[in-house]
Amino acid sequence: MEAESVLESALSLDFENSEIQAALKCGGFWKDKKNRLASVAEPYDQGEFLLKSWRDFAEFLERIKAGFDRCLYAIRQWVFGHALAQYLRLLEANVGHDPELLFRIGRCFKGKGDYEHALEFLEAASSLKRDDPGILAELADCYALVNEVRTSKAFFREAFFIDAQKVDLAFLESTMIRRLIEHVRGQGYLPPFLEEWIPVYGVVTGVFNIKRELKSLEYGKLRQSIYAAESKIEKGGSGSELLVPRLINNYFWLIDHYINSNDEREKVEEVLLKIRKLDPSMYEQITN
Repeated sequence: MEAESVLESALSLDFENSEIQAALKCGGFWKDKKNRLASVAEPYDQGEFLLKSWRDFAEFLERIKAGFDRCLYAIRQWVFGHALAQYLRLLEANVGHDPELLFRIGRCFKGKGDYEHALEFLEAASSLKRDDPGILAELADCYALVNEVRTSKAFFREAFFIDAQKVDLAFLESTMIRRLIEHVRGQGYLPPFLEEWIPVYGVVTGVFNIKRELKSLEYGKLRQSIYAAESKIEKGGSGSELLVPRLINNYFWLIDHYINSNDEREKVEEVLLKIRKLDPSMYEQITN
């Protein structure tokens, strides 16, 4: 990469510069990926390789705890630009009605900073694959980046409610969600717990404050999910700890439903008592 040679020259002049050292580490990471990419033949596989590499890169950045904005911008443009070119080749081959392909194209446009085209493709993907948490999260992120905050908050809350584990945090870049992610990580949570606690703290901190009424069928499914989670937690065993934040988030949705339906205050209090029993510290946060 051209950026790598420039940074090496800069490093020779300022060896102790931590930002330049971090940038060189980033360049080394992608130099290896670029060499491996040369052996990938199919356009779709190239795109998938690059997006997976970006996930790995996000973890890499967390480990080195440093960054160099100008270098990161150049890397982002190269990664998402090259992946986008491969996916567009497939789109031109008349396979453009595949929501997964449209989703990937939208993600790449967002990664390059072209939010108008990103929204166009992400909306198209969402229309073909409704209630997909991955697509909704990317839409939410993109709306935040164009300052449509209310829409962004609604989509984020929806995505994490449907299935937090299917939200790919590595591709979310808007300030609002990154701050929330870092806040939850600061509480000591790592994946897969991190993803489940994000919507909980999203409500507690006021980030996920755009709410909607549940349809009768949704309400029925929510009650079933709550009952199933309560039963599994009561029995204990493997996986029960992961259900705690998920159940708390479901309780939040149930409380919203009761409030929107003008139900008796006793029903809300009953749910709050369940939260206190499940997680006393979280109960204190939401009632104080």
